[in-house]
Amino acid sequence: MTFDNYEFQEHYDEMFSGAEGIRPHYQPFKNEIGKLSDKQLQILNDSTDKAQRTLGMTFNLYDDSGDLEKVLPLDLVPRIIPGSEWHLLNTGLQQRVRALNMFLQDIYNEKDILKKGIVPEELVLNSQDYLTGCEGFTPPQGIWCHITGSDIVRDNEGKFFILEDNLRCPSGVSYMLENREIIKRAFPKLFASQGVRPVADYPGLLRQMLQYLSPKSNPVIAVLTPGIYNAAYFEHSYLAQQMGVELVSGADLIVKNDFVYMQTTSGLEQLDVIYRRIDDKFMDPLAFNPKSLLGVPGLFKAYKKGNIAIANAPGTGVADDKAVYAYVPRIIEHYLQEEAIIDNVPTYLCREEKDRKYVLDNIEQLVVKETNAAGGYGMLIGPKAEKAEHDKFRKLITDNPTNYIAQPTLSLSTVPTMASGEIGPRHVDLRPYILYGKDINVVPGALTRVALKKGSLVVNSSQGGGSKDTWVLFD
Repeated sequence: MTFDNYEFQEHYDEMFSGAEGIRPHYQPFKNEIGKLSDKQLQILNDSTDKAQRTLGMTFNLYDDSGDLEKVLPLDLVPRIIPGSEWHLLNTGLQQRVRALNMFLQDIYNEKDILKKGIVPEELVLNSQDYLTGCEGFTPPQGIWCHITGSDIVRDNEGKFFILEDNLRCPSGVSYMLENREIIKRAFPKLFASQGVRPVADYPGLLRQMLQYLSPKSNPVIAVLTPGIYNAAYFEHSYLAQQMGVELVSGADLIVKNDFVYMQTTSGLEQLDVIYRRIDDKFMDPLAFNPKSLLGVPGLFKAYKKGNIAIANAPGTGVADDKAVYAYVPRIIEHYLQEEAIIDNVPTYLCREEKDRKYVLDNIEQLVVKETNAAGGYGMLIGPKAEKAEHDKFRKLITDNPTNYIAQPTLSLSTVPTMASGEIGPRHVDLRPYILYGKDINVVPGALTRVALKKGSLVVNSSQGGGSKDTWVLFD
């Protein structure tokens, strides 16, 4: 396999430093892949889809034609991160999660940051993800955001930026784990020779973190799933299996005397910790959405009484609201008296008149996002959109400015990717996973999402993106 026809562009490329050079940490991989013919490489790349289907690594994609069960395409070429770069990401993510946790504790209790006007009070208190029922409450061990998946991008100069924070029910970690197993089988010698840090201990770390939330020495833990039709159901069942805990739905649980029990073949068993993969509003029909058929009546009351621990804690969603995101550097400075180690992407808040005018006047050059949307929905990529879309979003912003933010169009870095029978640069982002228990652990790997369509900047699986294994090297 050669890269003679590789299209070098102005974007930062993770593997190449230009037409003349390869980054040193990629050299062993290039030497190995160079032993394969283009046909051999294509066959090996195609085999990743078969491996995923064999393992059941599918997700449900809903559209007008009904449910579609799909795999998240796994590309053979990994994203490789040297130890020095990972050290920066590790330190910056620990700082960010620590500050966001302090922010959540504050806004539901003293509200100091709101009283001082560092973050606008109305922005937080009027957020649809702010739960008034959590006011005056401190969760077990004082931790709100137990599992975080922050999305990171690079610009043309190779600088890292945080694109957004995911503190509710971040998904994708099962793909990080299984992608590693598939790629290890494709390149078994490289892992030993290149010093790739393992990620296989994630389920053990996750279980330890969940155990830390209970005062019991051997707490009963369960993963709460919305059910088999949820897009991430594979991940829910996979993590429950890997941790050796039960996978339950709302119908499997019952609350009696403000304690939560799991229905088993031998009777009721009390639960101590729930890793929930259900959004706040569907978690308990008595406390939130009365029409919810997914949750457990009385669960929130049991939680407030301290009889069950829930990860992530209800109410965390307000901290990853895209409008609140713009204030995270100020949040870090307020609580830690430190500057943010990893910067935000510059963000315009359409709720502010000056920013809104700039966005409306320059919408063709900006990415516009709905503050409460996810998965690539509710978003406009200005340079890629037609005039009709620009006009549509101008009206949406004008009618409801609080609901939108905008950011410059970052090019995103690229990694060589097999697509349409040849290898070419495709844009990627990075989603590391951070566990907050007794300590804050950033797992030395990540889900690298890749936009498989040439020139596309949309990496979301629901929008046709794929994934790559992420190799973090020892120092």
